[in-house]
Amino acid sequence: MFFPLSKVVYFLITPSNLFIFTGLAGLLMAAATPLRRTGIGLAAFGALGLAAGGLSPVSEALLLPLEQRFAADPGDGPAPAGIIVLGGGIEAGLSEARAQVIVNDAGERPIYFADLARRYPGARLVFSGGSGFIGGGIAEADIVSRQADVIGVPRTRLILENRSRNTHENAAFTAALVQPKPGERWLLVTSAWHMPRAIGCFRQAGFTVDAYPVDYRTRGWGDAARFNGFASEGLLQLDLVVKEWIGLAVYRWSGYTPELLPGPQAPGGQPSR
Repeated sequence: MFFPLSKVVYFLITPSNLFIFTGLAGLLMAAATPLRRTGIGLAAFGALGLAAGGLSPVSEALLLPLEQRFAADPGDGPAPAGIIVLGGGIEAGLSEARAQVIVNDAGERPIYFADLARRYPGARLVFSGGSGFIGGGIAEADIVSRQADVIGVPRTRLILENRSRNTHENAAFTAALVQPKPGERWLLVTSAWHMPRAIGCFRQAGFTVDAYPVDYRTRGWGDAARFNGFASEGLLQLDLVVKEWIGLAVYRWSGYTPELLPGPQAPGGQPSR
């Protein structure tokens, strides 16, 4: 029930959808004389929301605390026992229809998966990603299995987890699949803005992983004052980051993560502030 409900609710409260629905409702209400003033107010709210959300740096200001939460991997640590990449970078339906790998704006995930596989030839390679659609569909991991050679991942080393539909299931199913041993170092590859929630889910599953963030959407704190040249770009970012913050709150409330905004752990396993 959690999975389909989350999809429906988020469709309705996605900022760009919400502003459009509010604006349209306002225009309809403005046509009715008793509700004219309320309708005009709602229409203005929808229009201003689209303009501010698309052109102002509000999306960058919301993204930066997520992307800056975990530092980029310096590359000087010991060789990992395994590398986990979360799905979300490959368009599974399009890839199946066109019989080739089609990536989206999170395509850095499989790219760096292949790079890490080359750099650490002894590491176990795990791709975790099922279908994110209600009612099923082809799993992203199945596309990776078919197209492993194309993306540069050795097929013989691949461990595929193709049942997960969200981040909570990514962590739970991967932990059960690979059964990591105490003291092993595992790298987790996902988008920088998604890393806090992903790390929290793996910790809650009892699986200690090191963050390897990719797919950055900001250049640094200076972007908090940078306006967007195209409203479509800003709204795309705003939809993404609002979804992530809502996901963090819902996952904490559901017990899927140990804290609202998981961060790096200090020596001894305590959260670093």
